[in-house]
Amino acid sequence: MSDPHHTSTSRRAFLCGGFPAIIRARAASTAARPNILWILGDDLGVELGCYGHPLAHTPNVDRLAAEGVRFTQAHTTAPVCSASRSAFNVGLYQTTTGTHHHRSHRRTPYHLSGEARLLTDRLRERGYFTANVLDFAPGVRGTGKTDFNFEARQPFDGTHWNQRREGQPFYAQVNFQAPHKGPAFIAARKQKRLVDPAKAPLAPYWPDHPVVRDEVANYLDAVNMLDTQVGALLEALRRDGVLENTVVFFFGDNGRCLIRGKQWLYQPGTHVPLVVRWPGELPKGTVREDPVSILDVTASTLAFAGIPLPPVFHGQPLFDSRPRDHVVTARDRCDMTVDRIRCVRGRRYAYIRNLMPDRPYTQFNEYIQDQYPTLGVMKELHEKGRLTPAQALFMQPRKPEVEFYDRASDPHEIHNLAASPSHRKLVAEYAGILDRWTAETKDRGGEPETEPWS
Repeated sequence: MSDPHHTSTSRRAFLCGGFPAIIRARAASTAARPNILWILGDDLGVELGCYGHPLAHTPNVDRLAAEGVRFTQAHTTAPVCSASRSAFNVGLYQTTTGTHHHRSHRRTPYHLSGEARLLTDRLRERGYFTANVLDFAPGVRGTGKTDFNFEARQPFDGTHWNQRREGQPFYAQVNFQAPHKGPAFIAARKQKRLVDPAKAPLAPYWPDHPVVRDEVANYLDAVNMLDTQVGALLEALRRDGVLENTVVFFFGDNGRCLIRGKQWLYQPGTHVPLVVRWPGELPKGTVREDPVSILDVTASTLAFAGIPLPPVFHGQPLFDSRPRDHVVTARDRCDMTVDRIRCVRGRRYAYIRNLMPDRPYTQFNEYIQDQYPTLGVMKELHEKGRLTPAQALFMQPRKPEVEFYDRASDPHEIHNLAASPSHRKLVAEYAGILDRWTAETKDRGGEPETEPWS
């Protein structure tokens, strides 16, 4: 890869020292196997205090990061929940298992084939109690969300870690709705401490308009509300005496639910926070800057449980593997909106291939039309010719076939370098990476669907 490696001394020592052997030795012992907890925020980007956001009030997640490892370049494999969850709950790209279309296979049962299996099935076989946690504290609960694009018989054993046998290790998910649009946004408005829309930082591809500022502020309010819920969860674990023997993974199921985020393969669509805390085993306050996939959380969960990775698996353990140079993400149909996009993200550059360039960014999507007021503002201003060039990009009648961005100089990905002579070699290199990934993972995105989406 032509991307430079920006490896800090602390990260190099962390990856290359004797630490992984400690994990293997401890995980191999049945008595010492840790509990494992996934905390998921719905549509959660990196707008958190520990990631440097100026308006985020997230002391509980910030404390997790201070007590564990924070990853600055973690990405989900898809920018929408059902496809992303179908991947990281299995450990294979959704494009490999045929679960890549958002909310697919809802009318006829669809079963995973070959080596593909739910993570919870593998953990259950090795003695873990599995739970999708609901009620755990007064007034605070998990949603129990799964949203797989495949049939799953009893994916979890129960709804609380306390339902396990005495001495049995547990694997649990707590799925929080915030900051997903809908009830969470309404509930977030009722907090005493609210974000001032006038202070909300705006990306250059959004117009500075009261409606836009209000939507961004409401999202940040929902993030802050999520942190309060996470605090209640951690206190429940501490009260039950299990927190210190539990590996905690905190992450989002896809990127933030704002225009050019969720449903798109620009950085905010798949970029999620990832924090891992394991007291006594993971060094506190470590920051990792290499690209990682949330599939690596799946692989790490198996590794911590002492379970070998299956022969066909797309994740790799976060703490016992050579760091990645890049990650690949994929967007396919989202509800009624048909599209196919692929992206390769390296340490510095991003390559996007629009396989249906004739379909505009603004083709009809009921969810976005109803839940994203910023889009309405952008359409109105576009008709009046009042958008800046950066804002007008999203309103174009078609997409470029290839987009290429240097995030070092263009963090918002608005200056397409695909045709730049000085970047021709890099563009070809990234195109080759995507071509190899497509073949090696057997990307099924080009196969026609055999059933209606609804």
